[in-house]
Amino acid sequence: MKNRYVVYAAVFLVLGALIYLQFRTWQHFDWNAFLSQTSHVDKLQVLFGIGWIYLAYVMRAIRWNVFLLPVRRAPAARLIAPTIVGFTGLALLGRAGEMIRPYLIARKENLSFSSQMAVWAVERIFDLGSFAVLLSLAIAFAPATRALLHFFRIGNLGTIILGIVVAAFGMLMVWKGDHLIVMAARRFSPDLSHAGMRIALRIREFRSGLNAIHDFRSLLYAIFVSVSMWIMIGLAYWEVLHSYGQGPLDIPLLQVPLLMLSSMVGSLIALPGVGGGTQLATIFTLQRVFNAPQEMAASCGILLWLVTFASVVPAGLILMHRERLSLRKLSAESEQAEEVAATEEAT
Repeated sequence: MKNRYVVYAAVFLVLGALIYLQFRTWQHFDWNAFLSQTSHVDKLQVLFGIGWIYLAYVMRAIRWNVFLLPVRRAPAARLIAPTIVGFTGLALLGRAGEMIRPYLIARKENLSFSSQMAVWAVERIFDLGSFAVLLSLAIAFAPATRALLHFFRIGNLGTIILGIVVAAFGMLMVWKGDHLIVMAARRFSPDLSHAGMRIALRIREFRSGLNAIHDFRSLLYAIFVSVSMWIMIGLAYWEVLHSYGQGPLDIPLLQVPLLMLSSMVGSLIALPGVGGGTQLATIFTLQRVFNAPQEMAASCGILLWLVTFASVVPAGLILMHRERLSLRKLSAESEQAEEVAATEEAT
């Protein structure tokens, strides 16, 4: 818990510095223009954007259902509520709420928590690969200026390198997984024994998760669902951008992955419930890459965060109230379950 507060303090300081530097460059920021542009957005298009995001959560539940097939035939509809509650926890608690979703699914389907952590690990691989596909299509077909192509290529190169590293790690897991688990669990110094257990647990999760795809047909289906889900997220971005009418934010759909990439990078530096890094990265990209006025970029950056990240909260709170769930309690229970799994790994 102490370490978590240290991380939050560090993130707060970094965000504070970034916000200060950002607004220092906006010496003539027009708040009236900001409020006017925000109030004149097309509300219907914003609602369509929220609709696409909720459909993406449904696709996440369907994909998790595919990953469960080797051990359990759980209807995808039964996984929607844990998915929405899990992302509500992530939105309100930050990384502290990240394990709520696999914990809830494990409890609901009477499965081990470690098995669902393995599914969660594989889900990250499919997310990375699917987004890399969209980014590559954008580079190949999107109308773009030279500067925009430069940003595209840098982002795509980073995604491809990360994908190669993950693929190589996956092959290493199949070949030498048991050896790596033993090394991580037993060859750390006493001061780092807990870190060693956690690393061993993550390695075992990753290796176990590779078994979630039991045949080629399931693999193709999981890829199709993953790519479809990221297209829906892209459509949500596009609806919000076009809710501002004709102008700098009238961005072609195939250029949207670049904005999504900047948002994902920014999310690495974010505070629970308020974000920060996501909005700043999006605003920077809209202003510097797409040449949007600073007031419009700020308004759209905040609205994009609300639609794509925070819009799940109302539904999640309703579901939690109906099922008498507490986010804080779920976060503590999932953290405790992770500790137990790490301890079992060492024994």
